[in-house]
Amino acid sequence: MLDLASAEALAGKVVIDTTNPIASSPPVHGVLRYFTTLEESLMERLQRRVPSARFVKAFSVVGNALMVNPKLPGGPPTMFICGNDDAAKRDVTAILDTFGWLTEDLGAVEAARAIEPLCILWCIPGFQGRGRAHALKMLR
Repeated sequence: MLDLASAEALAGKVVIDTTNPIASSPPVHGVLRYFTTLEESLMERLQRRVPSARFVKAFSVVGNALMVNPKLPGGPPTMFICGNDDAAKRDVTAILDTFGWLTEDLGAVEAARAIEPLCILWCIPGFQGRGRAHALKMLR
């Protein structure tokens, strides 16, 4: 999708990165395979490709049905975010607040190396036939 927009069109814009580096090979016992390693996230690749865009990783660990108003018995879930632009992360946090999420800012773009694999964890119950109406929550 990044190819559909020019770097000039994205310059200075906040871009919410919802993507995950899911490989084309099938899951093994419900565990997705990724084409990246823990040494480099897909978001890092995207940020290098369009350095003038203000990328924030968000919404990559939940299905679309719960992205807005995630009403769950355990209360509001946690959306983990990261990115190099603090103002962009504040903008995305405001969106997440409006949508009903608790936000946990994990820092710079490299934190996407930890956030993206959470999708693997989120997907396992769905592949096991237990549905996808769940989200993650950080407890303190």
